[in-house]
Amino acid sequence: MKINKIICFALGAMLAAAPAGAEESTIVKDVLGPEGPLYLDGNLYYVGWVSNTLSKWDGKKTTVLNHIEGAGHNGLALTRQKTFLLACTNDPGAILELDLNGKQLRRWDTDSKGRKFVGGINDVVATANGGAYATIFGPYADPPIPTELIGKVLYLAPNGEKWVEVAGDLNYANGVGVSPDQKTLYVSQTVGNCILKFTINSDGSLSHRSNFALLNLLTPNKNKSWWLGPDSMKIDPKGNMYVAQWFGGKILKISPEGKLLHIFEIAAGDGTTNVAFGEGGKDLYVTVVKDPNDQKAKGSVVKIPNVQ
Repeated sequence: MKINKIICFALGAMLAAAPAGAEESTIVKDVLGPEGPLYLDGNLYYVGWVSNTLSKWDGKKTTVLNHIEGAGHNGLALTRQKTFLLACTNDPGAILELDLNGKQLRRWDTDSKGRKFVGGINDVVATANGGAYATIFGPYADPPIPTELIGKVLYLAPNGEKWVEVAGDLNYANGVGVSPDQKTLYVSQTVGNCILKFTINSDGSLSHRSNFALLNLLTPNKNKSWWLGPDSMKIDPKGNMYVAQWFGGKILKISPEGKLLHIFEIAAGDGTTNVAFGEGGKDLYVTVVKDPNDQKAKGSVVKIPNVQ
């Protein structure tokens, strides 16, 4: 998620012993702008868009792997080459490739036509063939009222050097996910409370743009806000989508047919931003901001049982 850009250092993420709610336990706390969780080889990686950091929790302690002041670390994806793609949301945005220790390998500040990523890079997902998609969000004014529809989807081909625009005119594009068969791309439109889907063509281009889900038809809105969500998402091996609802305090599990399968109510806060699958998909790690109106976006990462 993206809020007013506050340049601030991390306060430090600490292990917490007390549960946040029934079957919900806090893994790390005091994260400024928690997003982008990934569980890999027993380690939990996550970012902070306010603290501008990528961190790793190994089950006992937290280590900051990458810090770039003013970058706005947001979405995080693991590539086929076992590197990270990092979406930097501060406008204009950037996309970084990092090794697993947080060392920068590549950086992109413009697309294939030399255009800056105006609106900020919000999220990123890797494809099975070594490509990737990323989303451009949109202007975030003060006060934060949505304006221009400049959201985009960008594509990086396998072994590609430049990101190419493959979709535009999106209403604040946010989370992005690929179906297990690699044939469908899902994109969250945060303003509009809607998820779109596209057909992925053989060359990575997109076609057949269509509506996939309108979240307020699946579950009543918890709050009235332009920024209700959906936010970021993950897709399981069966093609089910787990989408965070910013300002909603929920993770929604949605079938490939667009049917609501389960609602995970998150006790730690209303600003759910993203989700990651734990070992074997038995647990979910959820990044959540306690109060979405908090400009420092102070939050945590919590662990809950999955419903399969």
